[in-house]
Amino acid sequence: MNELKKDEKAVIERLLELEREVALRGRKNVLSYYNTGEKIHEKQLAFHKCPLRNRWVFGGNRSGKTECGAVEAIWLLRGIHPYRKNKKNVTGWVVSPTYEVQREVAQSKILFYINPDWIEKITMQEGSSQYPETGIIDTLYIKNVFGGISKLGFKSCQQGREKFQGASLDFVWFDEEPPFEIYEECRMRVLDKVGDVFGTMTPLKGLTWVYDEIYLNASHDAETWYEMMEWADNPFLDAEEVARLSSSMSDETRESRRYGRFSASEGLVYTEFDPDVHVVEPFNIPEEFQAGISIDPGLHNPLSCHFYAIDYDGKVYVVAEHYAKNLTIKEHADMIKEIANSLNWKRDASGNLNAIIDAAASQKSLNGPKSVAELFFEQGIAVDTKVDKDLFAGIATVKEYLRARPARIVIFKNCVNLIREIKSYWWGKGDTPVKKDDHALDELRYFLMKHPITPKKAVGKKSPHLMYKEMLLRRHAVYKNNLKKMN
Repeated sequence: MNELKKDEKAVIERLLELEREVALRGRKNVLSYYNTGEKIHEKQLAFHKCPLRNRWVFGGNRSGKTECGAVEAIWLLRGIHPYRKNKKNVTGWVVSPTYEVQREVAQSKILFYINPDWIEKITMQEGSSQYPETGIIDTLYIKNVFGGISKLGFKSCQQGREKFQGASLDFVWFDEEPPFEIYEECRMRVLDKVGDVFGTMTPLKGLTWVYDEIYLNASHDAETWYEMMEWADNPFLDAEEVARLSSSMSDETRESRRYGRFSASEGLVYTEFDPDVHVVEPFNIPEEFQAGISIDPGLHNPLSCHFYAIDYDGKVYVVAEHYAKNLTIKEHADMIKEIANSLNWKRDASGNLNAIIDAAASQKSLNGPKSVAELFFEQGIAVDTKVDKDLFAGIATVKEYLRARPARIVIFKNCVNLIREIKSYWWGKGDTPVKKDDHALDELRYFLMKHPITPKKAVGKKSPHLMYKEMLLRRHAVYKNNLKKMN
């Protein structure tokens, strides 16, 4: 009997060994299937292809954001990144909120996607290196295709800022939002190697530093980029399950858990705004589409001015921006005219630019003995102060333009301050928006409340939207042709 039990035990142990071997072999080629089959996660690829050095994905749960960070880290460590310059002996960190979150999320994804044959050594903080998935990894040593050994350290925000000092790194991956002081310290760690920081997170904490520094990019850092990722972007999620979960959530929970959007207790005014829909790359606008210039005046506060166009379908294009403070009217006017010249913007019979402006510009008390409107006219900009300033009617009009599909308004990517204000405009107490950073939004309302006229279509003319799509198709064709030549 004892002999039978020994045999049974040996068989069970052998079966467990075989199961582990099968699982191990199955893991070896997981990375090769990432975004290569019939289903492609386009936003994951957009993240990997972005050449900038401070990249973030704001995504809902199960949207596919964590895979971005894990695969990006492995590609860099191995020296096999398909869209970046590769090198050997790469050093990086994964930063998680806690060690427990590290084990369950970032560490788990890294181990899932990495081929075990690529692992040179594992050092553990807790548990056995033979079964790293059940413990807490300190450092992974990865074989680099150039012959070196790359290192991936795992860090917890609970360690405090001091534990993030001193190292020189090629990259840092933030899995979920870190404290600002740790983010700043990690940016210093990649400075001497001109390295990268990237983050993947669900914004559950409200309007934190990430909202200002990354989402709004208040400092206008040219290396900062983000992507919004929601359930519908993940082609591997079941549509019926997505619909069921969405219907069971509150509006506030759905905004963060599904869409990965930032939220505040007062609520975002323009919830309809979607950068993927309403922000486009600039392109040349035909002269007949030029529709107007709108200005919200400011001296110590920013003066906001935008140039607007309308195509034959009635779609509004915000094509250029002047946004500055602490300048004279002459300095503002010179900058506005410089933009107009670059766009070949039409003038009236007297050679003046025509614009609409806040009615307050007609008051002489704003700027001494002459009104702002008079000062602009002296500089060659004839401003009309008869604008509709009804706040709530204006907000409703803007929301109507944003809500329409296809969208009735799009904003050129270079209009960074208008985009920032739309994304940061919140309801306050008493159902009134917070009066802060709304200068561009004011003159946007003035323009749309004027009910701009759609130009009559000339025979053979194409809309800017169509021309933009054709341009993208031409670029794609050139890319495919170059790819064929390389192969």
